[in-house]
Amino acid sequence: MSAKGLVASLAIGMIASMATAEPVKVGMITTLSGGGASLGIAVRDGFMLAVKQAGNPDLEVVIEDDQRKPDIAVQLADRMIQSEKVDILTGIIWSNLAMAVIPAATGQGKFYLSPNAGPSALAGKGCSPLYFNVAWQNDNLHEAAGAYSSNAGYKNSFILAPNYPAGQDALAGYKRTYKGDIAGELFTKLGQTDYAAELAQIRASDADSVFFFLPGGMGISFLKQYADSGIGLPVVGPAFSFDQDILQAMGDAALGVHNTSQWNKDLDNPANAAFVEAFVAEYGRLPSLYASQGYDTANLILSAMAKADVKDADAFRAALEAAEFDSVRGDFEFGPNHHPVQDIYVREVIKEGDVLTNRIVGTALEDHADAYVSDCKM
Repeated sequence: MSAKGLVASLAIGMIASMATAEPVKVGMITTLSGGGASLGIAVRDGFMLAVKQAGNPDLEVVIEDDQRKPDIAVQLADRMIQSEKVDILTGIIWSNLAMAVIPAATGQGKFYLSPNAGPSALAGKGCSPLYFNVAWQNDNLHEAAGAYSSNAGYKNSFILAPNYPAGQDALAGYKRTYKGDIAGELFTKLGQTDYAAELAQIRASDADSVFFFLPGGMGISFLKQYADSGIGLPVVGPAFSFDQDILQAMGDAALGVHNTSQWNKDLDNPANAAFVEAFVAEYGRLPSLYASQGYDTANLILSAMAKADVKDADAFRAALEAAEFDSVRGDFEFGPNHHPVQDIYVREVIKEGDVLTNRIVGTALEDHADAYVSDCKM
């Protein structure tokens, strides 16, 4: 083992022999402009922090902006596969883009490691030996929110989400674990910013709580309008709508909201403490959920590189399945469909000085797998 190889392996928390292998080329397609850009930027920054820490010269990363457009994502993926000759694709935030890219990429023999989007169609019958989700299956955080709402005693939730695959998975996930009644259920337009009609329906209902999944700027717009409406019902959501990079834009309207996540900056394990410190030092801001997922995705790739040649698909897949890296979540393992089995926590939005952030206040689901794993045959 070379000294450089030892440094790389120690940087990802492993004691293992570096495999003699070809360099690995990763193509990252993510959202870096327009609506939702903060999510893609966070995934990119977390991923590249791990790459920088490892200092492995055998890992090359090519990054492109999908502009949150499926046709652009498909064009970029085709170019990366055919011209750039990437070995692994990653980075997509949005499930409609994931569905446009991932089946075609794995069909061409390329590994895809998702740092975010986890559509149900790819967790069950559409699963692939070459597809891994390092974040969650789309339903998971919403299932945790449904469990939390039940435990909190809410009896009649009004629920809403955008009308695209992740939004459909969100409401299905919430209803799967929520034991109360549904006062109303709405699908909004993807990218919508005016929620006057939806708020009128919430006000007219007999709901005792509101659950929404509106990532990025959609969530900012909704919560500000909700606070101004004076409706005043308790709000529950997944971390996507209350994460670090958007909380400051939401302002005090977000204070006290409970949301669900598999990660937070106060998770008590050495890998997470080191990640948070390094991220703040590198970028001058607190990491978000998305940054943590990008960081784990890169470290998973590095751990597999330390054991196998990416050109040997079976060996590299086995190395990915082993997931022998120090996750910022602590314990990390994949289920049979290559989706995580993990704890999902309840967070509360608080202020630390002048900064809005989250703290963990409980655990919603323990060792939680997804609902589609039994449909995956591979």
